[in-house]
Amino acid sequence: MPLRPVSVAVAVTDRHQAAKWYVETLGFKVFDDDPEHWTTVGDKSGKFRFHLCEVGGRPGKKPPKSEVGNTGILLLVTGEPFGRACARLKRNGVRFSVPPKKMPWGWVAKFLDPDGNEFWLNPG
Repeated sequence: MPLRPVSVAVAVTDRHQAAKWYVETLGFKVFDDDPEHWTTVGDKSGKFRFHLCEVGGRPGKKPPKSEVGNTGILLLVTGEPFGRACARLKRNGVRFSVPPKKMPWGWVAKFLDPDGNEFWLNPG
């Protein structure tokens, strides 16, 4: 039975503000917007999406610390050199928690969304 991952939940304080950031800063697209709880965003293919989940039941309420932090989510940079992509993201306002650096096994960087969720970046 083949399984294909479709989405992962990311805790946010305001899903509409978060969706705006993911669209304007990372170039994602909004796919679904449930009026009561969640919004999904992802790359233009839509094969994998982030489920932006408001924590606490109302916009603006901070998520519990246990729900924000290193997501373990890895994004691959494709279509342009890794260093150039990281520089472009920085110009777009991305805050890097770990700037691009060369490791013995390859390049890595980590960045934060406005709620403090941390994502990994590697060359594709």
